[in-house]
Amino acid sequence: MDLSVVVPIYNEAENIEALHADITSSLEGLDLAYEIIYVDDGSRDASFELLREVAGRDPRAVVISFRKNFGQTAAMSAGFDHCRGRLVVTMDGDLQNDPRDIPKLLSKLNEGYDIAAGWRFDRQDAFLSRKLPSRLANGLISRITKVELHDYGCTLKAFRREVVQNIRLYGEMHRFIPAIASWMGVKIAEVPVNHRARQAGKSKYGIGRTPKVILDLITVKFLLSYATRPIQIFGLWGLMTGAAGFLLALFYAIERLFFGVPLSNKPGLFLAVMLIFIGVQLITMGLLGEMQVRIYHEAQHKPIYTVREIINRGEPKSGGS
Repeated sequence: MDLSVVVPIYNEAENIEALHADITSSLEGLDLAYEIIYVDDGSRDASFELLREVAGRDPRAVVISFRKNFGQTAAMSAGFDHCRGRLVVTMDGDLQNDPRDIPKLLSKLNEGYDIAAGWRFDRQDAFLSRKLPSRLANGLISRITKVELHDYGCTLKAFRREVVQNIRLYGEMHRFIPAIASWMGVKIAEVPVNHRARQAGKSKYGIGRTPKVILDLITVKFLLSYATRPIQIFGLWGLMTGAAGFLLALFYAIERLFFGVPLSNKPGLFLAVMLIFIGVQLITMGLLGEMQVRIYHEAQHKPIYTVREIINRGEPKSGGS
């Protein structure tokens, strides 16, 4: 299988027929063996029934149905788990992503990139409620993760299979896939893509998702920077907190011993003691985190690196050969 197209679906009954027709017409001329994986994320309308009809007519259409709504991240993960293509494309099911951009993304992968991320440079959404928050969020995500993209929220992306096979998604992390995959040393390209106004159905996304995105961003930053060395973040804060408490306590001790200042009305002394205890606790958390990381990696034989390829590796030779 050359290509798998993964499409999460949630209450998109009005768009399914047109969506499938658009995707197939865009892929017909590529001379690739492909499959289209529709993941019905617990839709409450007729989406699943329509997808069943599509799969009955087209053997290249695969339908995965969830028992309930688990969210777009879970739908993406299910698509990745069941795809067979050496290349994987993800896109939304609301017809706002244009399937005619898929060849451009695949062409970018053929240039040697591992991820081709779509950039909705002419986004057809309201400015105040969608475009402005998106720009601010993309700037923040790029700054924190050090993976600079204009449009993290664009679902239209293309990946090499080995990229999506080596990541695990939780929460709302589907939008952070390029950042999560960056630990593998992948090459990421951004491709301007067409964005169409929604013709039918209702948007499932709004400003209310912001707190979840921020919390997942904190998780991603921790995973990228400190997942294999938690002592360096907890220990650093522990040292800083403990040092601040020690210096504050030393100041009060000097006042009491050399200047006779009473400590009975010094609430700062309690703050000093509390800072010292917090510092010890943070360092202890870092040590416990180090132990858990080692158990996690060693028990599952999870690698801490990935290899792109090995060139000219032959059998070991003896010293006399």
